[in-house]
Amino acid sequence: QVQLVESGGGSVQPGGSLRLSCVTSASAFSFFVVDWLRQAPGKQREFVASITSAGNTNYADSVKGRFTISRDNAKNTVYLQMNSLNPEDTAVYYCRINVRGVFYWGQGTQVTVSS
Repeated sequence: QVQLVESGGGSVQPGGSLRLSCVTSASAFSFFVVDWLRQAPGKQREFVASITSAGNTNYADSVKGRFTISRDNAKNTVYLQMNSLNPEDTAVYYCRINVRGVFYWGQGTQVTVSS
């Protein structure tokens, strides 16, 4: 069973920044794609960003230029640096790892952007 634990969420004012972390127990972590997704109240869960084993990244249009996904394979950790946050970024943020076609999820971390 692969476990993922997110951290780093919190409350921030518009224009502020947060860095989310996702630590996983997956062995051979460096081989797997990791995603960040989010779910706002009353909305469906949506893709935010992904990073491949080679370090290639992909972003939703809504966060492009503001968010940066990265990984530290030595620490089995993926990060999501979020800058220029706005109220529309308020959501529970989840990390997800694809291990040989099976998806594992973290429990989520709340991000609230308000003045």
